[in-house]
Amino acid sequence: MNRLVCVVGPTATGKSDLGLDLAEALGGEVVNADAMQLYRGMDIGTAKLPVAGRRGIPHHQLDVLEVTEAASVAAYQRAARAVVEQLLATGRTPVLVGGSGLYVQAVVDELEFPGTDPAIRGRWEAELATVGAPALHQRLAEVDPAAAQHVLPSNGRRIVRALEVVELTGRPFRATLPGQRTPRYDAVLVGVDRDTAELDRRVERRVELMMAAGLVEETRVLLDRGLREGRTASRALGYQQVVAALDGSGELAAAAEETVRATRRFVRRQRSWFRRDPRIHWLDGADPELSVRARRLVA
Repeated sequence: MNRLVCVVGPTATGKSDLGLDLAEALGGEVVNADAMQLYRGMDIGTAKLPVAGRRGIPHHQLDVLEVTEAASVAAYQRAARAVVEQLLATGRTPVLVGGSGLYVQAVVDELEFPGTDPAIRGRWEAELATVGAPALHQRLAEVDPAAAQHVLPSNGRRIVRALEVVELTGRPFRATLPGQRTPRYDAVLVGVDRDTAELDRRVERRVELMMAAGLVEETRVLLDRGLREGRTASRALGYQQVVAALDGSGELAAAAEETVRATRRFVRRQRSWFRRDPRIHWLDGADPELSVRARRLVA
């Protein structure tokens, strides 16, 4: 019987190619789980596979948002699960591929994402602007001490969201966060990682290739389409650094160097997230038998 297959791990380890190999071998289709690949036009900076490189395999949850729209894990969860369940129902194998940990878990596990109330959020945002993040963090500590321990006193956006959820649901914010993993599907999770020094080199090379391929020009086009106004898209690695250079010093070489540093930090956060999940079967992305080993795991 077909089942959900997930290919996860840090950036630049080789997930996309392995996802294609598995989809091809299993008669499956790829479901994107990279938050920034949801955006139209963000191609070079997200290492999005071009259509010609997809081997004729259908890809889902790519190019579904404009850069001015905010990405929502809850909306992604609904859309991605609908694709997964439709593929399973028709005998196709969904291959979920990506390095956005919460997006992967939102599909694989039973996670709840409370909605939002503009009036409640607006009220807390106004209070944040008036009293500042540390004072608002004290309010959070009063109503939800456990949440306050996990939200930095400087993270105003997260504090506002926590207070909104508490008021909206009447339950602690921590109750709605990823914790105990309750699987939704019979899934097999394949993790791809590499030696840290090698991965650092691959990240540097990837950024070099992105700059050579036209990341700056792509960013300029996206700025014309409203990239600065996009709450989520404007924070994407590479684009964020190029925009800062275009708006300031114009030092694009420095922007590339900062992108390398930021991506390496991001890789370590991804590794930390995924390594906490004991269900993931880890493989070495440098192994020439990677695809064969992954197929055996799935089988």
